[in-house]
Amino acid sequence: MRLKDKVAIITGAASGLGRATALTFAREGAKIVVADVNEEAGKKVVAEILQIGSAASFARVNVADPESVTQMAANAVAQYGGIDILINNAGILADARLVKMDLEQWQRVIDVNLKGVFLCGQAVARVMETQGRGVILNAASVVGLYGNFGQSNYVAAKAGVIGMTKTWARELGRKGIRVNAVAPGFIETDMIKTIPEKVIATLKEKTPLARMGTPQDIANAYLFLASDEASFITGTVLSVDGGIVT
Repeated sequence: MRLKDKVAIITGAASGLGRATALTFAREGAKIVVADVNEEAGKKVVAEILQIGSAASFARVNVADPESVTQMAANAVAQYGGIDILINNAGILADARLVKMDLEQWQRVIDVNLKGVFLCGQAVARVMETQGRGVILNAASVVGLYGNFGQSNYVAAKAGVIGMTKTWARELGRKGIRVNAVAPGFIETDMIKTIPEKVIATLKEKTPLARMGTPQDIANAYLFLASDEASFITGTVLSVDGGIVT
């Protein structure tokens, strides 16, 4: 029960890495705000958490919309009395090579994956500063460190998230708030279902552990960084990638 009675907002928690993290945190005693645009799937995750025996609620949020994000944070405070943990996990893809990527593809990914992290971080940091404590964890990616073919928008957003993580750690540390990022490698989620099997095989060959990661691998990293075991860790990017080399 490493997160007993902690209140955690997890964006993108209706599926994939967010869902795995929500369930893991719930098993460790946290009260979970399942924040997502997908209400049906989000409420299913809430039901799963309630079966575990932890408190949970659903917040329909568009992370790229300031009013939606502000309301999410305010509702969490009203319901649970504060916010201890924010996991900025929501993200989307819209891949294309540089010469074929249109502005809509570019902007859509930047809005969710970068602007959304900024808005959620800002809204929750204001609450945490008042409390004098808190943990913010941002979803980065190994591609934000190394780049990736056909992902100018996604890579730019994730590189930006890494930069914001380091900046927020400097700004918020004296307020008792730790800020870190997790940089997943290639993880077995719905987001990779469109990748051809031949490419998947190549990725496994480049990974010393010779496998794809699982959502639970990422959830475990978030759990460590959110817990008091990581009380002297801030401003870092934890790569959870099986040692993949580019």
